[in-house]
Amino acid sequence: MVERIEDLNLPNTSVTRLIKEAIPADVKISSECRVALARATSVFVLYLTSAATTAAQQKNQKSLTADHVLKGLEEIEFESFIEPLKGELENFRKMIKSRKDKKAAKPDVDTTVEGAVIDLENMENMQDG
Repeated sequence: MVERIEDLNLPNTSVTRLIKEAIPADVKISSECRVALARATSVFVLYLTSAATTAAQQKNQKSLTADHVLKGLEEIEFESFIEPLKGELENFRKMIKSRKDKKAAKPDVDTTVEGAVIDLENMENMQDG
């Protein structure tokens, strides 16, 4: 497990970026506030993970899924987070599917030297013809 409680904190750069995205540009954040938010975030993640793990165990499943996290949010009484998270999950799934579709649609390209020579020959034949 974890040796020190500080090891559970999110990286300061990540916390700072999240804070800056959430507040107006003219608002300043003290280091003490940043540390407090980083620790609170870590506690929330641990609490939600525990609730999600319980949801998975109730279904005799060993792998946590997004559905377990949604159930965990319900269990810890953060229902207002569920619908926005479902929307974000749907967007994420669409993005992943789009990437897979684009990758599948790409033709196989021969990147060997022989393939390049054949391509050059084909180009020359097309220009001559």
